[in-house]
Amino acid sequence: MDMSLDAFLTQVTERAGYERPQEGARAVQNVLEVLGAHLVGDDRTDLAALLPEGCGSLLTAAEPANEPLTPALFVEAVADRSTEDLVEARREIDAVLPTLAEAADDALLRRLLTQLPPGHAGLFGCTDPG
Repeated sequence: MDMSLDAFLTQVTERAGYERPQEGARAVQNVLEVLGAHLVGDDRTDLAALLPEGCGSLLTAAEPANEPLTPALFVEAVADRSTEDLVEARREIDAVLPTLAEAADDALLRRLLTQLPPGHAGLFGCTDPG
């Protein structure tokens, strides 16, 4: 992704329908920290390298999770991190993950989705890899 941090946050903010970029920044932090705990290896660092400065480290600094999360538990984990309800957590996810999907090429996105339990592709705004 050849996008500045401001452009990235603007895209997330607009996608979520937020009024302030700070809300978009909060969404990015919450979602990337949860996602980063569920990705490993080169796929995680490859995705981090595509993100604007300051965002990639949110993925790579996350401690690895003990067990994979279903899509529903992923939403709950974002809600827990953000101290918001499930509706707001889903709003954050629906703004951040499709923006990440646009940054990644198809091969990287497919590799990321194979690390996650089935059903996560919908959170990224795409279909499960075949």
